[in-house]
Amino acid sequence: MPLLIILGYVWPEPNSSAAGSRMLSLIKLYLSYGWQVQFASPAELSSHRFMLAELGVAEQQINLNCDSFDSWIASQNPQAVLFDRFMLEEQFGWRVEQACPAAMRILDMEDCHALRQARQSCHTLHRPVDAEALNSELALREIAAIYRCDITLVISEAEMQILQRHYGVPATLLCYCPFWLDKLPATDSPGFSERQHFIAIGNFRHAPNWQAVLWLKQQIWPQIHKQLPAAELHIYGAYPPPKATALHNPKQGFLVRGWVEDSGQVMRQARVCLAPLAFGAGLKGKLLEAMCHGTPSVTTAIGAEGMSIDSGWSGAVANDSAAIAKAAVALYQDAQGWQQAQQQGYKILNRRFAPQQALRVWRQMEQVRADLDKQRQANFTGLMLRHHAYRSTKFMGQWIEAKSKLAQLAPVSGNE
Repeated sequence: MPLLIILGYVWPEPNSSAAGSRMLSLIKLYLSYGWQVQFASPAELSSHRFMLAELGVAEQQINLNCDSFDSWIASQNPQAVLFDRFMLEEQFGWRVEQACPAAMRILDMEDCHALRQARQSCHTLHRPVDAEALNSELALREIAAIYRCDITLVISEAEMQILQRHYGVPATLLCYCPFWLDKLPATDSPGFSERQHFIAIGNFRHAPNWQAVLWLKQQIWPQIHKQLPAAELHIYGAYPPPKATALHNPKQGFLVRGWVEDSGQVMRQARVCLAPLAFGAGLKGKLLEAMCHGTPSVTTAIGAEGMSIDSGWSGAVANDSAAIAKAAVALYQDAQGWQQAQQQGYKILNRRFAPQQALRVWRQMEQVRADLDKQRQANFTGLMLRHHAYRSTKFMGQWIEAKSKLAQLAPVSGNE
């Protein structure tokens, strides 16, 4: 039975983040084709993490900059290793190649970190995203990790285009791997009259989500509340910091709820989902969840990126405070328009996120694994980057490892 080892940046939290849900989908994909899966991470165990043992997935705590990883992964002898975000490839990629050279190396970007950083920095500076912003040091690291791997999973078609057109990454190294549903949801969600209030949801540790909460509080919600004084905005998300809970104000109808065990239940009760994302990348799990539960949404062009279809969005797309507030008020009051938006959401799910996406991804992954030597020889840039003269990540890791070992051997005090 072939073995996949996943090296996780964090332990999967499908109820806290879209990244956690996506990771769970990838795990289930491999299990469905008869693979064994082990998940290893240097991160601390979290209270909201998914119990992978329920799926028969073994868990392993690993250390950064430690050669104990080398002997462990060599003993496992995996047929494939998946790096969760490029930072894990930097840390462990050279160790995997050294200990298990025949193992297929897969990078799951989650989203394009370089794009997200460029958008965030340009938003802060009030300027458009340009080549200089995209060509950051972070981009150099992330694109190098793509070339060092055999295949990279890219969550958005928009990011597929940016990687190929701006960064020049060959299409053969990329696999379009969006969210997919185990099955399409039933189209019998509660209707317009059965719902009330607005909802916003997202992990507070994610900078785009926190910025969205501030935008709602300071500019968007006051305009909505003025026109709909009886409506409330319920804000949910994992890990709310004190600065977020301090925004809670029942008189304004601005309610910071924090963590919720069943996000689907509260989504089905809401009439409109608000996701005013000023920057970010990838696909937005909150908007996928909204469509799954028949909840129309108002978001930005960045929010809808890679998710909409030619016939439109499941609600409205606007990019400034006044336009977002106007669209939200209109959608909240228009039963017919709301119903059309709900149906549009179901169309988007069927077009973009149907279960068949998983089969397409699996076939491409297996084709790469079958032709692994050919794939690697065709990737000359990857060969060059893995050459020892360019392996700064390897030498840095070995230096930290040696430094740590010397520190352990050093006398504790001058009396020894």
